[in-house]
Amino acid sequence: MSAQTSGSGLLPRVPRRRFIQAGVAGLSGLAGLSGLSLSELLRADDLAASGSAGDGSRRRATARSCIFVVLSGGLTHIDSWDPKPLAAAEIRGPYSPIATATPGVQLTDMFPLLAERTEKYCLVRSMSHSDTVHVSAAHTMLTGQSDGTPANDSPMIGSLVARFRPSENSLPSHVWLHNMKTGTNKVPRYHSGLGKIGHGYAPLRVGHELDNPAAPGFRVAAFDPPGGLTAEQFEQRLRLHDQLSGAEQPIAGTAPVQEFRQFQQRARDLLTGEAARNAFDLNHEAAALRDRYGRHPLGQYLLMARRLIESGVRLVTVTGWPGLAPGETQPTVTQVWDTHDSYYAAGDTMFGNGPYGMQWALPRLDQALSALLDDLADRGLLDETLLVVTGEFGRSPQFEGHGRGRGHWPHAYTSLLSGGGVRGGAVYGASDKTGAYVAAGRPVSHLDFGATLFQALGIPPSMRYGPDGFSLRVSDGEPLTEVFG
Repeated sequence: MSAQTSGSGLLPRVPRRRFIQAGVAGLSGLAGLSGLSLSELLRADDLAASGSAGDGSRRRATARSCIFVVLSGGLTHIDSWDPKPLAAAEIRGPYSPIATATPGVQLTDMFPLLAERTEKYCLVRSMSHSDTVHVSAAHTMLTGQSDGTPANDSPMIGSLVARFRPSENSLPSHVWLHNMKTGTNKVPRYHSGLGKIGHGYAPLRVGHELDNPAAPGFRVAAFDPPGGLTAEQFEQRLRLHDQLSGAEQPIAGTAPVQEFRQFQQRARDLLTGEAARNAFDLNHEAAALRDRYGRHPLGQYLLMARRLIESGVRLVTVTGWPGLAPGETQPTVTQVWDTHDSYYAAGDTMFGNGPYGMQWALPRLDQALSALLDDLADRGLLDETLLVVTGEFGRSPQFEGHGRGRGHWPHAYTSLLSGGGVRGGAVYGASDKTGAYVAAGRPVSHLDFGATLFQALGIPPSMRYGPDGFSLRVSDGEPLTEVFG
């Protein structure tokens, strides 16, 4: 088949399924989630659902929910999604290309399970921008906005999804699984942009370092009674609150108070009911399925993400940390995909088994993602769940310094999209023969990538919001519509 691109940037597909690369602080002062009143959080979600957030009406969604896997630090595309077997040895690396279920598409031999499942996802090999700084590039990735400087205060994609497509159940709309390691300049501003949309859209954050679902006895404490109260004491305080805010008060029958009580009841349901805590409880899953995902943080978080979206959470962000490397007792780093030369001692390389080593990180990613793809498909969830796997950039074709690692490279790299109407068995765009620059297809910026996610979730990028209801736009990017169909 010719390698020429069509006007859309895609080559014709021969069969149809394939196209080859082309080119309750409100409850008597009790503490709420994320530092907010839980009632306020739920009320904000409800306002968005009713169309009171400035958009005028609910938009029909195509994908019901999203799992957004963040490969913080920037996965090396040449050693994973986009092998370059004909490049010089100092560029191509030690991994060999392998055939996949989609004719003409190759991955490296570190992804044998994902190679068998290419019909379930699309690779976007023409991701491209110019920002080489982690903190700003990560921010543009997570917000879908171009002005990703450290001073930028754009809302995260997850926060906007929580506003315009809130959960319809007594569950948070946006959950972030595993906090980034503190003390680095790569930590995202979890509460970014909330002044523009409301603090009720902050993510509920779960897990940190060794406190993760791969650890024995792990439990999510976010729904425990606040202030060290027992469940019985909490119920007593709720009953007392009901008595103190009874109908004898002059304003008790007004519409705002009635509305506020509605959100108080939802907050009570969340804190005292079983639905939320059950959604986070992996003990309800079969041991064999947990093994299939992998008994490491990345695997268990992806299984938890599936449980959450199945229960009604709209967007789950998962930090792609595979867990402790051999020999580690405490995490050296959460941003394991940041494979700089300076991180390796003499005789070691990025292809080793240490904290930044691809030998232990890539197999765990292969295991966990392939299990998630199968699980979503088996449960009939893949069509309504958009799966996104990306980093803030890729890694350089040339090795750094002593040839142990690769540097930051935003000019061409790969992201994965699956579900939510995305064509499986597909590759959009192509990098050149060394993986350095986009050679075919449209360069896809963070703006365009974010707009594509919003479009898939039924949120038109042109939708307006802001303190005045119209001064801000959800996205200035152009959706990559070619990947849908």
